[in-house]
Amino acid sequence: MKGKVDMKRTILITGGAGYIGSHTAYYMAQQGYHVIILDTLIHGQQWPHQWATCLVNDFADTHILKKIFQEHTIEAVMHFAAYAQVGQSMKEPLAYYENNVGKVITLIQMMLKYKIKKFIFSSSCAVYGIPHSIPISEDHSCNPINPYGATKYMVERILADCNRSDNLQYISLRYFNAAGALPELGLGEYHVPETHLIPLLFHAAMHQKPFTVFGNDHETSDGTCVRDFLHVADIAQAHCLALQHLNRGLPSDIFNLGTGTGFSIKQVLATAEKLCNTRISIRYAAKREGDPAILIADPSRARTILGWSPKCSQLEFIVRSAYFPLSKTQDQPKARLPRC
Repeated sequence: MKGKVDMKRTILITGGAGYIGSHTAYYMAQQGYHVIILDTLIHGQQWPHQWATCLVNDFADTHILKKIFQEHTIEAVMHFAAYAQVGQSMKEPLAYYENNVGKVITLIQMMLKYKIKKFIFSSSCAVYGIPHSIPISEDHSCNPINPYGATKYMVERILADCNRSDNLQYISLRYFNAAGALPELGLGEYHVPETHLIPLLFHAAMHQKPFTVFGNDHETSDGTCVRDFLHVADIAQAHCLALQHLNRGLPSDIFNLGTGTGFSIKQVLATAEKLCNTRISIRYAAKREGDPAILIADPSRARTILGWSPKCSQLEFIVRSAYFPLSKTQDQPKARLPRC
């Protein structure tokens, strides 16, 4: 077996060729890390970038994990690889439990075997279920209402148990609504099928098709759902700060990632129409069962403990940066990455 020859600190990012994972991988590479990505490229995306090593494998493949852990001194694992469609999780719950929980157990077992003790977990506000208070703090009860949210909460429980039993150090980051992109770096959203609001709005505008809004009778100012949108560059910075937190020997913890401000579907729609200089046809459908009217984070713990605050999450910039990967123009918005 070859000896370990890492010249730089090395981290493993599972799902690092996906939407949030790729932005975080780039951010960590800019911090001087040797980034190794494990990704099945399930969405058909390509990996043309030279700033990270992308291995096309399942993140629970014990043979590739053994090879990585033997040949590299891995400082931490950042885990993004997960099935993430709420509707699909209702139809195929076993697939979600197998991939989002069962395979994570395999990954953690391999980490512990090779004495890798730092884990940054991509969690979700879906762990909360229907909120009984807004904004939502980390002390809010966790009652997920779909298998996707349940899998995220189960992994959080597993991490807490492994922290007690094996001193696995972890940070769980509960995202609210990830959005935006870094188009000048060739990074954007490549979901098949696409499920996120902003790309769907632009597809509707570009193809002159109606966009479906689920419910215009929510208890909000304009009747449409309100969500807390957060640029992926800000999420990437939070992962770096989370790792720094663990590297300083500070306790494992859970943090919300959001801005603390919400925007309605109609507000996002108006911003997209302004950018496209066109009207988007709207078709209203019934509210989806279990769809909260308002989801807004209380991000104060992340601000106080991690020193994190979003820098790129103004709504107009988020929408602009999400639009340009889909458009032909070269007039791309430029994001200054938050400093870690």
